[in-house]
Amino acid sequence: MKKLQILILFFITVFYSCERDDICAATTSTTPRLIIEFYDVINTDDLKSVTRLTVYGEGLLTEAPTTETLETLVFNTNVNRIELPLIIGNENEQNTTRYILEKDTDDRLDEDDTTESNVDIIEINYTTEFVYVSRACGYKSRFIGHSTIVESDSDLWINNVETVETTIENENTVHVRIFH
Repeated sequence: MKKLQILILFFITVFYSCERDDICAATTSTTPRLIIEFYDVINTDDLKSVTRLTVYGEGLLTEAPTTETLETLVFNTNVNRIELPLIIGNENEQNTTRYILEKDTDDRLDEDDTTESNVDIIEINYTTEFVYVSRACGYKSRFIGHSTIVESDSDLWINNVETVETTIENENTVHVRIFH
């Protein structure tokens, strides 16, 4: 009987002393990407794919963003929606992420295609805020007060940019609409 009591006491002690595993579930919301959809400039409610789009991010791989460090995020594809990462800067400071969007990328495979590519640059300005998720997941970032501008050049293919959401805190909604 005494051995049974000790065995029961042992199992109770082990059972109650174990902690739940700290694993961040895959369904937990993490730092969101910027969601951009492309629309027809004439029929502004109609999604319109960009032909052979390539997107480069400036300075996404370095601590100090520079134009010499380009990261290819989208390569030579027809799309009407893209998801782009933003640079996570210091909390409560103004941050900027720049993307180079190249339409009609020259893929060099089709020698009969004489379409010239066209490059436009968009700049996203925002303030980073850190939000505690849980002990297992740590922190995520959200981006507040975001605005998007197109850098002027002599041959813009982007006609207009509309900021839909000024706070980027999830990927369930479109943040920017680009008309072309």
